[in-house]
Amino acid sequence: MSSKKFKGKIVSAKMQKSVVVAVELPRRHPIYDKIVKNTRRFKARNEIEAVLGNNVLIQECKPFSKDVTWKVVEVLDSKEKGK
Repeated sequence: MSSKKFKGKIVSAKMQKSVVVAVELPRRHPIYDKIVKNTRRFKARNEIEAVLGNNVLIQECKPFSKDVTWKVVEVLDSKEKGK
C-alpha cells in the first residue's frame, strides 16, 4: 500500500521539530455540483529545515507523536517571508 502525498504551504513553524501545512483539497459540492476548495491543516515532521511560507510536499508516515503522522519530504518552492 502506498502512502498518501499532498502539496501544501507551511503556515506555522512555531514548534521545535514540526510544522503546520495547509493543503487545499478541491471537492465537488453534493447538491450544487460546484467545485469547492476545502483547506485541511496537517502537522508534519520537519527534518529538512523548511521555513514559514515554503511550498512543500508532505507524505504520510508512522506516528511521531499523538498529532504528527506526516513528514516533509521536499521543498517545492522556496519563498521567504518579507521578500
